[in-house]
Amino acid sequence: MTDDYSERILSERKVLETMVSMYCRGNHGGDTMCPECRELMEYAFSRLDECPYRKESPSACKDCPTPCYDDDMRQRIRQVMRYSGPRMLFTHPIMTIGHMRNRSA
Repeated sequence: MTDDYSERILSERKVLETMVSMYCRGNHGGDTMCPECRELMEYAFSRLDECPYRKESPSACKDCPTPCYDDDMRQRIRQVMRYSGPRMLFTHPIMTIGHMRNRSA
């Protein structure tokens, strides 16, 4: 059995993977994730796993008082989110609504 934190992290990882996959497929083509997008996804996973705030984290990384993303990676993940975010509402509506609900809690 997992605690709320573990479930939240698993959910965040799934959302990240979905968003990066959508971005890669839409911008780089192909059926598998390119090395650059895989690197970004793994980096985001590592930042999520190593968050110093854990259970007390702000509602979104962008609101964090101590951002942990390198500038380059922050720009790349923003680009992914700008592309994938609006599309997810149509392709993964339940995941999107759940993610938005978790972020506003």
